[in-house]
Amino acid sequence: MYRRYLDRLRIDLIRIGADDISPAHAMLLFTIGDDDLSVRDLMDRGHYLGSNASYSLKQLVQSGYVDRTASARDRRSARIRLTDKGKQLCADIKTADEVNQDQVVQSEKDLQALEETFAMLRKLEVLWATDLQRATPRLDMNRF
Repeated sequence: MYRRYLDRLRIDLIRIGADDISPAHAMLLFTIGDDDLSVRDLMDRGHYLGSNASYSLKQLVQSGYVDRTASARDRRSARIRLTDKGKQLCADIKTADEVNQDQVVQSEKDLQALEETFAMLRKLEVLWATDLQRATPRLDMNRF
């Protein structure tokens, strides 16, 4: 479903006229949202790998969607936030998403089913994230 959503998002980006950003990068903008984050916080929040996040952020900064500044406390650390261009793109995508949602939700019953689906997906995300934090992998040293 995520891949299908990215396909749909690609079409929406073309319609919006944002041809300088990929759907995955657009999702990164939504992960940043209205916050002022460290790169580490972004990686934790979005489950991104360090090299992927750094590469994507570099492209988003060059395209003018993200502002990246050195942290005042630790010059090795960077703070990131959306620029006005990034905020506008997120607003445009949300508008396009509302049109898409109107195609799915055509009755009160559809709305209730969609809300229940979102609630279940949130539960799964929390459950899996909690399980990952509690899991401690064991290495079988005899295998090496």
